[in-house]
Amino acid sequence: MLNLELPIIQAPMAGVQGSELCIAVSNAGGLGSLPCAMLSLEAMREELEAITAGTDKAYNVNFFCHQPPRVDAQREAAWRNALAPYYEEFGLDINDSAPVEDRAPFGPETLEIIQAFKPPVVSFHFGLPADDLLQAVRAIGSKILCSATTLAEANWLADKGVDAIIAQGLEAGGHRGMFLSEDVTTQVGSLALWPQIVNAVDMPVIAAGGIADADGVAAALGLGAAAVQIGTAFLLCNEATTSQLHRSALRDPTAVHTALTNRFSGRPARGIVNRIIRELGPLGDDVVPFPLASIALGPLRNAAEARGRTDFTSLWSGQNASGCREIAAAEQLRRLAAKL
Repeated sequence: MLNLELPIIQAPMAGVQGSELCIAVSNAGGLGSLPCAMLSLEAMREELEAITAGTDKAYNVNFFCHQPPRVDAQREAAWRNALAPYYEEFGLDINDSAPVEDRAPFGPETLEIIQAFKPPVVSFHFGLPADDLLQAVRAIGSKILCSATTLAEANWLADKGVDAIIAQGLEAGGHRGMFLSEDVTTQVGSLALWPQIVNAVDMPVIAAGGIADADGVAAALGLGAAAVQIGTAFLLCNEATTSQLHRSALRDPTAVHTALTNRFSGRPARGIVNRIIRELGPLGDDVVPFPLASIALGPLRNAAEARGRTDFTSLWSGQNASGCREIAAAEQLRRLAAKL
């Protein structure tokens, strides 16, 4: 469908990559991806200009489709109350805030930009945009992909006519793409999820979650996937913008311990267990909705990072970081494709 040399998609990873990683993967024969959820409109345009100048191969642009949250004063107070002891420890004012990280859902303004570039692939997380926006994306000729974390979500996406479904197993790092339910007990491991979706839908299924090496790629394809999507294995690549603190955490043996947590953004996401997860627990009803949690957490993260600590930093990683290598993305892609 995408005329790729290799059936490997580099997962879009907001905050730890830009156009450079996308270009490198596409030029090496996979499908590079650009995460747009945290980019301003101008930054998105600049990154797309860099991609179209850097490769003539297919690439993917990725967007979030969440509903903007309502501000709940009572819940905000509960969240700040949970963080208050840490504010006192670091000598911060509990009323301080960090600028909210811009995570705007896909809308008319972003549509206008991609209409000018006509990306070969557009993918969505947290469901799909409104039907009129979806039809407009289809009209420019882009193939549409979307994440499903359950069989019900996959069937919903199939009814919407997407071109391929990304089956995101529970092992995957970063934000869960869940959108039909907020109940994390609905989430399914990769080996259970992939075959269920392959057998249920009449379209290509892209396997994601826990794939870290050539054996994992071959196993996913053996279970009927048309391609795989891999994120964590690219986090240490030369072209990634992963911070030094995050890179150090991924190199550490404790990276094997990850958890699904809503403490950093307000939505469930998988990352390496650190202080806030250990002390407050990975999931809490006191956290404000996505993406507002980072407003109160930001000053703590900044203060800890200034001391070389990751107490309040979102260290996104899947359950299998064993494939991380500090090498060029093209070389990493060749390692992943070694048994195809």
